[in-house]
Amino acid sequence: MRLLVGRIGRAHGILGEATIEVRTDEPDRRFAIGNKLQSDAHGQLTITSGRVHNGILLLGFEGFTDRNAIEKLRNVLLYCDVDINEPGIDEDDYHVLQLIGCAAHLESGDLVGEVTDVINLPGQDLLAIKTDAGEILIPFVRQLVPVVDIAARKVVVIPPDIAGAMQ
Repeated sequence: MRLLVGRIGRAHGILGEATIEVRTDEPDRRFAIGNKLQSDAHGQLTITSGRVHNGILLLGFEGFTDRNAIEKLRNVLLYCDVDINEPGIDEDDYHVLQLIGCAAHLESGDLVGEVTDVINLPGQDLLAIKTDAGEILIPFVRQLVPVVDIAARKVVVIPPDIAGAMQ
C-alpha cells in the first residue's frame, strides 16, 4: 500500500540537502540511503544522503545536487510502498489503516460503533469511534482497549466513563 511518509521542506545549505517533515514512525527504515521514495510531481526519488542536524532530518536526492535544484522539491510529498500487514516490532503495533473500519464493541458484545480514525498525540493515541450519538474518543491503551483483532476487524473498548465506574 502506498503511504505518505514525509514532506520535503526548505533547502539546507548549498549541497542539495532539504529538511524533511517526517510522517512515519519508522524514519530510520523509510529514509535509509539508497531507498527509493515516490512523489506525484517528480516520480521516484532516490535518497543519496541522510543525517540529523539540530533534531531535523536532512536528506539529499539523486540528481538534486545544489540548493537551487533541491528548492524545486519544496513541499513535495514523499510516499513509500508499505505492507501494512507486516508484523511490527511489538505485538501491539498496528497500522492506522488496519484499525480504521474495525467494529468497536463493549466487553458485553454490544456494538459501540466504527473506528474512523486514530489521532496521534504526544502522550498517547486516541481511537475516534463513530456512534449513533456522534463521535467518541477513547485513549488507545490496553486498559481501555483490551482486545484488538485485526483479522476479525474488531476491537473491544471500555469507554472511560464505564472504566471509572468499574474501579
